Amino acid sequence: MDKDRIEGSAKKIKGKIKEVAGKVLGDAKLESEGKADQEAGKVQNAVGGLKDYLKGE
Repeated sequence: MDKDRIEGSAKKIKGKIKEVAGKVLGDAKLESEGKADQEAGKVQNAVGGLKDYLKGE
């Protein structure tokens, strides 16, 4: 498994936590940062998946 997949999954989790914290605290900036982190994590995870596919894993 490519390290990008692991890091991407971690970013998605971190982003979800930030998003929920932003909603609870009423902090729109924190909430939007969380959503952005989640999207970045999805992209990184996809890149890792592509690398795994190309390696034949």
